[in-house]
Amino acid sequence: MKHETNKHHRRSIRLKEYDYTQNGAYYVTICTQDKKCVLSNIVNEKTILTNYGKIVEEEWLKTKSIRPYVDLDYYVIMPNHFHGILFINKNKGKGVKLHAPTNNFKLQPHSLGSIMRGFKSSVTSRINKTQNTPGRKLWQRNYYEHIIRNDDDLNRVREYIKNNPIKWSMDKNYRK
Repeated sequence: MKHETNKHHRRSIRLKEYDYTQNGAYYVTICTQDKKCVLSNIVNEKTILTNYGKIVEEEWLKTKSIRPYVDLDYYVIMPNHFHGILFINKNKGKGVKLHAPTNNFKLQPHSLGSIMRGFKSSVTSRINKTQNTPGRKLWQRNYYEHIIRNDDDLNRVREYIKNNPIKWSMDKNYRK
């Protein structure tokens, strides 16, 4: 049987030559496996967290205490996905440190990728432990990210997150 080398090669969806360890604001979205509605319910345009959603919230809020270089901003836990804004600021109390672009696609410590991997892993681990379902996937592979480049962009993303429960029935991820 002929082995197709490109068949199993996954291309990065991240910006080439962007250093995801550098200080900045990032908007992230993570979807549940098969977009199953297990994290919350939307009732009268308000988010009501399930037990799974409560674990997601607890682990998201822990991110700040585990990683002192991270600040959290708006977030919302929707039935089958999560949106959040986070700031990486590794220079708190230090002088400014500049970063050159890199082609190193290995997961780097203190990078957005390592933060998201840790978050997704801790949520999945806790849920699987409570449900006695070792190895079950909670999240889809990867996550969507958007680099927030200015205050207008930040305010637009904040409004989107804030209004997400109100617009749930029109959301592309909506499932009854």
